[in-house]
Amino acid sequence: METVIVRFDLHIDTERLKSYYQGVARNIQVRAHDGRLVRFPANAVRRYITRDGVHGVFELEFDDRNHRLVALRKLP
Repeated sequence: METVIVRFDLHIDTERLKSYYQGVARNIQVRAHDGRLVRFPANAVRRYITRDGVHGVFELEFDDRNHRLVALRKLP
């Protein structure tokens, strides 16, 4: 399995996070540093939620063949 890694900035405040928890929005769509538009399941960011929301630079790894999420990591 070959994977692709995409980096992006993510800034979601707590008010906007509510739409993900209420099921209104299931996916997060971001513009990667290389210009690609990437969409992934909103539940992937759960472990990175703080009182202020989700903020930082992230690295998304996905299966190049099936376009399935392999990992989401927050970079230091």
